[in-house]
Amino acid sequence: MSDVESRLDALEKSVHRLEDEAAIIRLQMAYGYYIDYNRPEEVAALFAEDGAVVFLSGEYVGYEGVMRLYGTWFQNLFTRGRRGPVHGLLLDHFQLQPVVTVAEDRMTAKGRFRGMLAGGWHDEAMDWKPDGPPQQFWEAGIYENDYVREPGPDGKLVWKIKRLNYLMQWQGDYETGWAKTTAHLQPATQAYPENPLGPDRILPKEDWRTTWPNRHPVEMSFAHPVLGEAFRVGEFTKLMTKENFEG
Repeated sequence: MSDVESRLDALEKSVHRLEDEAAIIRLQMAYGYYIDYNRPEEVAALFAEDGAVVFLSGEYVGYEGVMRLYGTWFQNLFTRGRRGPVHGLLLDHFQLQPVVTVAEDRMTAKGRFRGMLAGGWHDEAMDWKPDGPPQQFWEAGIYENDYVREPGPDGKLVWKIKRLNYLMQWQGDYETGWAKTTAHLQPATQAYPENPLGPDRILPKEDWRTTWPNRHPVEMSFAHPVLGEAFRVGEFTKLMTKENFEG
């Protein structure tokens, strides 16, 4: 019986892990759909009470910080404060390549996703067009997020976003392409309230996500699928030795 119980325990853990991974992927996908349509209240409700968003040079903290980013800034920029979808506006956020790692206690998790954004507005919307972005543009970035399992409205444990760390990789004007484009979004240098749209905290300058064409590494939260936990990004340089290539 001990062998049966052991096998059932392992099976139960596997099922729970798969359920947690699926729930976190669903959570992240829902985030993408809500920001597509400029619905900041729904976005903010995905976060833990002390959740935060890391964007460019700073952290937007708690419900007020998340609403300042997705509501005051983004919603006003793209839709003049209107909830979407809005006639003539394209702002599609694709959430791709999920790699989710759930902790043994099932209370925290990490997730890496790739984001792709197709944005712009139709000629019919030129009377209210946003100021700043080109009319048609692409954007890509990487998420290295933290998730936490907390009680939901009904008291049951549910996965929430603890820290959404979006590391924009590039932006490109559709007509000229990313080879000839400097990113239209640049890091903030002042925090809120001095900057009404700024983050609650400015990160140390070495942690700023300077924009395209600058490039920077994004360390991976997951272990190597073949070589294991020891071989994260920094460990691979040790493999590049003559001895490893011989024999």
